[in-house]
Amino acid sequence: MFSRRLDWRAAANPVARALETRRPVYDLTASNPTQCGLHYDRELLRAFEQPGALVYEPDARGLGSARDALGLGPCSLLASSTSEVYSWLFKLLCDPGDEILVPRPSYPLFEFLAGLESVRVKQYSLRYSEGWWLDFDSLRTGLTDRTRAILFVHPNNPTGQFLKTVELDELAALCSERNLALISDEVFLDYPLRDDPARCATLGDNGQCLTFVFGGLSKTAGLPQMKAAWVTASGPGSEEAARALELIADTYLSVSTPVQHALPMLLRHGMEVRGQIRERTRENLAALLASGLRPLDVEGGWYATIATPREWTEDEWIVRLLDLHGVLVQPGYFYDFESDGWLVLSLLTEPRVFRTGAAAIAKELAR
Repeated sequence: MFSRRLDWRAAANPVARALETRRPVYDLTASNPTQCGLHYDRELLRAFEQPGALVYEPDARGLGSARDALGLGPCSLLASSTSEVYSWLFKLLCDPGDEILVPRPSYPLFEFLAGLESVRVKQYSLRYSEGWWLDFDSLRTGLTDRTRAILFVHPNNPTGQFLKTVELDELAALCSERNLALISDEVFLDYPLRDDPARCATLGDNGQCLTFVFGGLSKTAGLPQMKAAWVTASGPGSEEAARALELIADTYLSVSTPVQHALPMLLRHGMEVRGQIRERTRENLAALLASGLRPLDVEGGWYATIATPREWTEDEWIVRLLDLHGVLVQPGYFYDFESDGWLVLSLLTEPRVFRTGAAAIAKELAR
């Protein structure tokens, strides 16, 4: 009786079943900044004492004061979340049955968001060899007459890969040649783990193809509960695209008035939280290296990936670490790694917990 859009498999995997009876002592999957021991100034609450929050004056693109606080241009809109931005873009670019190319490995939500819009997801590969790089052969192989856009996460989640300038030139040229949109999820852009002059500052304003770039308070200010995000269109056709997005946004008017009035103050206070997150992720990455573990090269974001011996599956390693050491990590298959043998750790974890958990993993893998 329900739509095939909801035909999702919900069976519990071995990790979920293990967690039904075991409670981790060292949870290295923590990625909610509001529950990771960061300091949030109570002055943040004053942001919602704005008189304008009591007046409803809807604007499909978002209130001017909020857009100004973000420095957004005329082809930009506010949304309630980056997930909502994805849904808008899939509505804008695709008819039912059309396709979006997404990276692999990467965040596992794309297939679900696309499915709710009756859009198909096809994957292209990110390869690793002394660092991550975009496999253009797999990208071109995935293109069909139904492809409408190529999606990149900059930096990627969980690999931490930034697209390099030379790669963007080729990617944007391909999109221009095939009349495809380029979608760039840049929610982790504020969290580089090192400098690299070869990387792109952003995928927007590449001058070759219609490009959509977005971010949100969830990562930029460490405030996922505030539910505010933004998207900017650039390149050929961007003005027309922004007008069409405005029509879509006007049907929902989802981003709340109070959070829009609060946005300037939230962004100011978010700078301090952002600084804490940068310090935390870099400290934990250093602790991971000091433990003797050698993660795959990570350039930015909140995650690190380590390899495991192939004598056991990822699930078996995770259950073993949970049973013997009380340590919880994520399997690589959560992020569609193309082979088995990977564990993903959150660098946002409280440092004492992270150090102890990483040392336990190093000890177990050394056996």
